Amino acid sequence: MALSAGDKLGPYEIVSPIGAGGMGEVYKARDTRLDRTVAIKVLPEHIAKREDLRARFEREARAVASLNHPNICVLHDIGPGYMVMELIEGETLAARIEKGALALEQALKHATQIADALDRAHRAGVTHRDVKPQNIMLTRDGVKVLDFGLAKSTPKPGPTEATLTKVLTTEGTVLGTPQYMAPEQFEGKEADARTDIWAFGAVLYEMVTGQRAFQGKSYSSLLGAILSADPPPMAVKPFTPAWLERSVRRCLAKDPEDRYQSMRDIVIELRTPPQETTTAKAVRWPWVVASAMLILGVLGWAVTRSRQVPAPEQAYRSQLLPPEGGQFDLERGFAISPDGRSLAFVANVPGKNGLWVRPMDGTVARLLPGTQGAFHPFWSPDGRSIAYWTSGKLWRVDVVGGSPIAICDAGIFFGGDWPTDGVIVFSAGPSGLRRVPASGGTPEPLTTSDAGRGEVSHLWPQRLPGGRILFYVVGSREPAGIYATSLANPRERVRLVATSGYGVYAAGHLLWLRGSTLVAQRFDPERLKLSGEPRPIADPVGTNALGGLVAAASSSGLLVHGRAGGAQLSWLDRAGQAAHSDRGALGQPGD
Repeated sequence: MALSAGDKLGPYEIVSPIGAGGMGEVYKARDTRLDRTVAIKVLPEHIAKREDLRARFEREARAVASLNHPNICVLHDIGPGYMVMELIEGETLAARIEKGALALEQALKHATQIADALDRAHRAGVTHRDVKPQNIMLTRDGVKVLDFGLAKSTPKPGPTEATLTKVLTTEGTVLGTPQYMAPEQFEGKEADARTDIWAFGAVLYEMVTGQRAFQGKSYSSLLGAILSADPPPMAVKPFTPAWLERSVRRCLAKDPEDRYQSMRDIVIELRTPPQETTTAKAVRWPWVVASAMLILGVLGWAVTRSRQVPAPEQAYRSQLLPPEGGQFDLERGFAISPDGRSLAFVANVPGKNGLWVRPMDGTVARLLPGTQGAFHPFWSPDGRSIAYWTSGKLWRVDVVGGSPIAICDAGIFFGGDWPTDGVIVFSAGPSGLRRVPASGGTPEPLTTSDAGRGEVSHLWPQRLPGGRILFYVVGSREPAGIYATSLANPRERVRLVATSGYGVYAAGHLLWLRGSTLVAQRFDPERLKLSGEPRPIADPVGTNALGGLVAAASSSGLLVHGRAGGAQLSWLDRAGQAAHSDRGALGQPGD
């Protein structure tokens, strides 16, 4: 219905029209109760007159009203046939794109804000369903995403050419703007978060290139492009980074299963994009997982500057080699302290076999007395103690000195970790994971191998933030994988990667083996979600005789892994020159 200045909708007095579109007419109005200026959208008749649609709209409007995000237009109120929103001053993204493509920095800034807004809505159970430049406002304070929840469609047959020549607002058709509609929407399927991800990819493509991702002179040609064609390369806009084009194409995958599965993954990708430098042979990737410095320590074997890992800003690489007169026992394992400052390892030196500790920035290692025969050490969360296995028992020893203390019987040991100050988790083979008080006691089951799924055992647990555990499941009939669970609810677990390799967590990344190559992928330990693509960081990296990865990482992002060869300790600067070299002296017990 058309309104004029002075007309009233409840307590709202119409001031002037703002615009009209497929989802209603918009007016500038005054809230007579609070004396503030607002925007009122009068809903289309097919929603306003249908009690069931109006009730559904009101339910969704309440959900939208609960959203609190700086890039989401605030919904103040709803009434019979209308909704009241904050009045936003600025221009639509559609109007801005008409002037030409946005600068890359500006496009990425806007895209991050849009993605963050959509992610917030999705986590609240609200799908936009009509993401397009016309529903995005550019203001001095950033973007504002409009019209959440208005383009709800029911699972009915897709639109015909005749219906698409109209505004696509007739009840019974799929609502939306064709150029930003995902393939499944043309089939009349229910929209979900992945539908918004498709539309977001189309919007981002258009911001960067100034062209629509999919075009056609008729409905048929447009539909054909969306269902079967890829958009032209984004390289039509010079200097478009390759990672951005990969991200956009993943958003625009025809099959929803092949897209990003959450908008949060996109937010992370945009906020921390990979820094790529193209060479004649490969794309190099600086793996920066903690602040401005990354230290790659390599234990037991020679270090070379592999093509997978260039030197990032202020990065150093080290080479730690067997002590003179002895050798590392890599089958027995090694571990980095949580703060990344110390390394615990097993070395065999005549008369001095056992567990050794050395500072990463020093050259003197110290034997911990009474630790002969130690296997697979792991640190306490505070870095004051180390647990290890030997002779069928789990032990702990204080780093500053003292005799080892038996914790419990542990049978055949397949790795352990110390997720909290009071609890140790370990694998004892086919029985699954067990937990035991760090002070000692009787182990109790944490997880149980599911023989019905063909699981053989749960191996090599590792702590994650928030009281969670990362572990690897060995499967026979079903694919093995890296899983995560919580100490509070161990029956619920999430498979992160379908792989027969072993995983390590470090500073927002999951490291896992793909063949002999160690790859890193961004990982949110709170939401248990991977994002981005796996990146190779070292090759070859092997496993020990029990299947454990010959690598360890600290929460600060320090990585230690093995390669073949080597005979001395070296620190290399960014240019690859030796900044320091020492044989790595071994001290006496108790030093």
